[in-house]
Amino acid sequence: MNKPSLREMKKEATAHALADAAFQLTLEQGLDGFVVEDVVQRAGYSRRTFANHFSCKEEAVAMAAYPYQGVEEFFDLLHRMPDSTAPIDAMYQFVKMQLAEQSLKKVRQLFALSKEYPSLKPYTLTVIHNLQNETQKLLTNLYQETHPPQYTYLLAGAIFAAIIPLLDGTLHALLPGQSGDEAPGAVSFEQYLETAFGYLRQGF
Repeated sequence: MNKPSLREMKKEATAHALADAAFQLTLEQGLDGFVVEDVVQRAGYSRRTFANHFSCKEEAVAMAAYPYQGVEEFFDLLHRMPDSTAPIDAMYQFVKMQLAEQSLKKVRQLFALSKEYPSLKPYTLTVIHNLQNETQKLLTNLYQETHPPQYTYLLAGAIFAAIIPLLDGTLHALLPGQSGDEAPGAVSFEQYLETAFGYLRQGF
């Protein structure tokens, strides 16, 4: 994989700042309580810059939940992994990095907001779909010489199928920072993730 250019990194950072401003305004005022002008004022950008990244405020709100990690950190992770690392182990490390505490919290909040504001739902689903596609492409690029594309498609699809029920509230698991009192009997997200990857490694 080619390392992103400085321009690409700045573009991603700008989009994240705008999306985060829109997300915070939604939590504070509700989706109907603000307009795009409020978003750009809070983020410190122009309406034109907003339009270069998003078609509407709903799209910006949803994109705030897209895991945003420093690109340098991501490439450091790749370089630390030995050449013999299996695809499933690379996937495990990638998921743990992308779905850190704050990212998990935002994604779960986004699903909750989508139930309250139906206009957010298609953008929420798009974010999850894009994340799955990016993960699959990453695996394909890393293992194109040793594994067929079908393998990485199936692996990425299986992991996201396991994780989404936790994010949309269908299944309950304690997120990092939550106490057992908030969801009695629920396992931690870390335990759930270990179980899911255990099944994929050893079979059901």
